[in-house]
Amino acid sequence: MMPMEYLEVILLGLLVICGVCTCLSRNLLVSLVIFMAYSLIMSVVWALLMAPDLAVTEAAVGAGISSVLLFLTLKKIRDIREAAKHEKTE
Repeated sequence: MMPMEYLEVILLGLLVICGVCTCLSRNLLVSLVIFMAYSLIMSVVWALLMAPDLAVTEAAVGAGISSVLLFLTLKKIRDIREAAKHEKTE
């Protein structure tokens, strides 16, 4: 096996681990961070496969825009939960 093939096997293993951990995580924030790592690893895999257009798109959309939107959604969910708790105590 050549050194580059070792890197590819390690990256593919990390993709599987990230996918499983994202599904099994009970904390939404942790799942989101693992999802970001998955997207970044996938962009490296696309670059190794000589597809730079897909690598840049994956990094921008997968790890960038999607993550920001999911972070904002988590913030809204927490704000709604805090408002509901505040209403119950009054």
